[in-house]
Amino acid sequence: MVAVAIAFILAVAPFITGRISYYRDKVLTYECGFDAFGDNSSKFDIRFYLVSVLFILFDLEIAFIFPWSLLISEMSTLSFFSMMFFLLILTLGFIYEWRKGALDW
Repeated sequence: MVAVAIAFILAVAPFITGRISYYRDKVLTYECGFDAFGDNSSKFDIRFYLVSVLFILFDLEIAFIFPWSLLISEMSTLSFFSMMFFLLILTLGFIYEWRKGALDW
């Protein structure tokens, strides 16, 4: 109940205490101060998507391998082979990225 109450308070508090100020730069698509380039319904280059998938692959790898490597001496054989299976899946994803040309810029 405490966690639900804190979550509710943190979700509602900005609407109660915050100031709303609208000005031209704030309501732009990007808040960097530049006008949006082109039409927002233009085609999206697939290479950006492939690079983001590649980042997720390596990010997941580090997030799982680092704690696993610290405790590998205390783990069973099943944990070793489950990590090898995980690395196999990541390797297949990397090969997919490579074959789709995400690494060729």
